[in-house]
Amino acid sequence: MARGFARIAGVDEVGRGPLAGPVTACAVVLDMSRIPEGLNDSKKLSAKRRESLAEAILSCAEVSVASASVEEIDQLNILRASHLAMERAVAGLLTPPDHCLIDGNLIPKGLTVSAEAIVKGDSKSVSISAASIVAKIRRDYVMSALAQQYPGYGWETNAGYPSKSHRLALQNLGVTPHHRRSFKPVHNILYQQKNVSD
Repeated sequence: MARGFARIAGVDEVGRGPLAGPVTACAVVLDMSRIPEGLNDSKKLSAKRRESLAEAILSCAEVSVASASVEEIDQLNILRASHLAMERAVAGLLTPPDHCLIDGNLIPKGLTVSAEAIVKGDSKSVSISAASIVAKIRRDYVMSALAQQYPGYGWETNAGYPSKSHRLALQNLGVTPHHRRSFKPVHNILYQQKNVSD
C-alpha cells in the first residue's frame, strides 16, 4: 500500500501434495478497515479456527476460489496446474487487483496484473493467510463430498494426502477417477495392474 497500490490481492493454493483431488487456489482482497483477527497460515490453525476465520473473511472481503482438475494436473504437471488455479482465482475477482501477493517463489506466467512472490507468504501477509484459509476450507469440502462417492480412502480426514491409510486403500481398492495418475504412488499401482493383466 505504501507503494501506491489500493487493491491488493493475496493469492495462495492448497493441494499440491495429495494423490487425489483438484488443486485449489484463492484470491482475497481484504478490506483494510475490517481485517479479521488471528489470520495465519492455514496449516497452523485448528480446523475449528479455520472455519470461523473463513466465515469472517467471506463476510468482509472480496474472495474468488478456483481449481485445476486432476486431468489438468496430469496433463500440465502440478506446478503449472497450481499456477493455473491461481490465475483463475485472480481472474474471478469482480474488479482486477492493482497488485497480487503470491505465496511461494514463483509468479504464475498467465497473470496479467502486477505481482510479487513471497516465500512463506501465508505467515507474512494477512491477505495471503486469508487466501490460504479459504482455499483449504473449500478444498476440504470438495474432498469430503468425494469421500461419500468413494468410501474407504479416508478423504474426509486425509483430504487426498498420502497418509498410510490412503496408500493402503490404493493398494486394496485400486485407483479412482479422482486420483492423479502422474503421481508416482498412483502411477506405480496402475503400472503394476497393467503388468499383471498383460
